Amino acid sequence: YSITGLYEKIVYDVLECHSPEIVRDELVAAIKEAGQDPAKLTVLDLGAGNGIVSEELSLAGIGSSDEGGFIGADLLPEAAVAAQRDRPGLYETYVVGDITDLPPAEQTKLDASRPDALICVAALGFGDIPPEAFMAAFEQVSKGGWVAFCIKDEFVGEEDRSGFSKLIDQMIEAGTIEIVREKKYIHRVAMSGRPLEYIAYIARKRGE
Repeated sequence: YSITGLYEKIVYDVLECHSPEIVRDELVAAIKEAGQDPAKLTVLDLGAGNGIVSEELSLAGIGSSDEGGFIGADLLPEAAVAAQRDRPGLYETYVVGDITDLPPAEQTKLDASRPDALICVAALGFGDIPPEAFMAAFEQVSKGGWVAFCIKDEFVGEEDRSGFSKLIDQMIEAGTIEIVREKKYIHRVAMSGRPLEYIAYIARKRGE
């Protein structure tokens, strides 16, 4: 994060990452199919980093009205600094720390944000954001709100050890979420040039 543009150069230019725009397009399509106005959404961006994903959403008109906006959340203070440097004014609030155990001042900021959408791109399944952290963010979203995320295909298969396959299955079976769109796609290429397949999910929160 200390070098402006380095992350974008490596991940998006060299490794050809497509996840932000793929998840964005799927979310926009689902919102429009539901007859809602994407401009009014308040989005919690989990694992926000320096703001690439929220910027993609804003370019598509999500959160662009006075009623909408973006809340960033990341474990690293450096991410918040980079977001303010690279995309000033994008986030109304940026929460720093472990979302399962935030400092009181950060938890107060998060509780006051009242998001009606959650997005998490390319950060699930590898230990960066474990299931417990994803659920803590999910709990912040209002009932009926949107949940958009992507995850490597191996983490939703029978051999998954990350906990996400079981979590997603349990949430669907319990009626906690309703999957409305699902798309398999190439997230990016590995350093070896091998394509990495991910699945994008767009869902509605139906319960706690």
